[in-house]
Amino acid sequence: MSIIDRDNHASTAYHGQYSWQHNLQGLFYGPGCIKTALPELLDTLGIKKAMVLTSKSVLFKTDAAKKVEEVLRENNAYGTTFYEIQQHSPVAGIKGAIKIFEENGCDGIVSVGGGSCVDAAKTLLYFYQQDKGGRTPYQIAIPTTLSAAEYQLGAGYTNEEGHKVAVSSPELVPGGIILDAELTLGTPERLLSTGIKSMDHAVENLYRGQVTPPIKVLGYHAISELFKYLPLSKANPSSVEIRQKLQLASWMSLWPMKLKKYVALGISHSLGHKLGSRYNIPHGITSCMTLASSVALQAQIATQENKEFVAAALKYIDEPSTGTIEGDILKLSSRIDQLVQDLGLHSSLSEYKVPREDIPGIATKALGGADHEDYDKVLKMLEDMY
Repeated sequence: MSIIDRDNHASTAYHGQYSWQHNLQGLFYGPGCIKTALPELLDTLGIKKAMVLTSKSVLFKTDAAKKVEEVLRENNAYGTTFYEIQQHSPVAGIKGAIKIFEENGCDGIVSVGGGSCVDAAKTLLYFYQQDKGGRTPYQIAIPTTLSAAEYQLGAGYTNEEGHKVAVSSPELVPGGIILDAELTLGTPERLLSTGIKSMDHAVENLYRGQVTPPIKVLGYHAISELFKYLPLSKANPSSVEIRQKLQLASWMSLWPMKLKKYVALGISHSLGHKLGSRYNIPHGITSCMTLASSVALQAQIATQENKEFVAAALKYIDEPSTGTIEGDILKLSSRIDQLVQDLGLHSSLSEYKVPREDIPGIATKALGGADHEDYDKVLKMLEDMY
């Protein structure tokens, strides 16, 4: 389905179904909870020998991965550590991790880091299951950012040609998730941009298919919390309490659910996928570029029902209505843009050296074709980002 195909966005919010992702066996949260949560999840999931999957920056510039290794050793469950995972999960690193996973006889993965580490673990397990068959080994995800990749059944990786490729399976949902805010303290700058990524999830879920009203309400609270605590975290980056609030907001932004069929989030995410890996732009930053204008676009193209859901977000950030639904959507767009600027995260396509002549192709790929009825609108959005 097209990510902004109006014909498939009929009013359906009050007719639907909800299921939990069956693979998730436990989610633990709280500062310092790694010490008790990780052993419990190892036991629940039957992991005897875990590979820690992380990045060089997390391993050598923070103590997050080292703390995880320590707990694994204390529980006789440490196998090895692989730290060659890079931004956007290049397939070369994933293939290298599979080799180390097998050579060390590991039976589970503990990912420590941002969305690239979580997605790399999912992709590794996908390839491993395709090759070996049988039950897919479990991942325990320990995020150090707010990207919310751990709550989805899909994953993206970058292939040899530099394009983002998706894999998806219910068995790729992590078996366990640990939200320990103490492990986020080493990633202050990146954390704020990934907070806008969480905002992207929450807002685009307001006009995404198959999302039930209770999950939209969780999204409203996530939006409220992100607006409140992202500036506070910028002002006080050492506050564990604020970080924990942000991790919970990230969880609410993309509440785990089992879809009958995967439905893309929206144009902001679609553009982010086309921009991120190809031009080496962090996903948090792509959301900083694309979200506000994608929200503004909904005032023109969304169904009436979805317009109402988006417009209603204003009251959750203590903003009065403009008096019209379209005006409220544009006001929300403006407030998101202002938040990005206040956090010092405003950037442009030119800053990341995206060739101007590539813009039509980016719009075409994001929409699934240049003949899409909204092509001209999205093309203008991208030109305005330059």
